[in-house]
Amino acid sequence: MFYVKEKRNDAIKVSMEINDENVFCICPICGCKVNVDLLQIFADRNEDLYGTSVYYNECSKEIRASYGGKGYVHKQI
Repeated sequence: MFYVKEKRNDAIKVSMEINDENVFCICPICGCKVNVDLLQIFADRNEDLYGTSVYYNECSKEIRASYGGKGYVHKQI
């Protein structure tokens, strides 16, 4: 199990399990919140969390269209 832990102050520490329902990203184009399935992100290649962007579906379509339908957009969710 993966989890995140954050210390709010000396009295409060928060731990939360990471799962396919509570991981989100902000689309770098439109700013929409995108639900992220980490298994889908890391399934086909070696990724890291710092270098990965997840685009909103419509933004991903626009980017691919601007490249003539060719090219790789990080991930489309």
